[in-house]
Amino acid sequence: METLILVMHVAVAIVMVGLVLLQQGKGAEMGASFGAGSSQTVFGAAGAAGFLVKLTAVLAAVFFVTSLTLAIYARKNATNYGRIPDAPAVQVPAAPVGDVPASPVAPAAGDVPVTPAN
Repeated sequence: METLILVMHVAVAIVMVGLVLLQQGKGAEMGASFGAGSSQTVFGAAGAAGFLVKLTAVLAAVFFVTSLTLAIYARKNATNYGRIPDAPAVQVPAAPVGDVPASPVAPAAGDVPVTPAN
């Protein structure tokens, strides 16, 4: 079901982008009112503005609903996201004191090691 909603969401987004690109800007209405190409439109002299605006609004509503539905699915699937699982404590046996090697003596702050020349 989630895959179907995701596919529908992407398809609505692509169609909505196409519809927005098909619509004319507000500045183009003035030229159309003086007869610039309005006689050869598919939707008549009034143009497709009303139809495209309504269809874009319907697709925007569908996009909004699919977005909310996908967010609900994501919330249900991500209940433990980012949580560190509780792991049982591991007991490490302590090494006997006699088996621990001694640390080397660190040089004093002013001492500079001298390497013999070959």
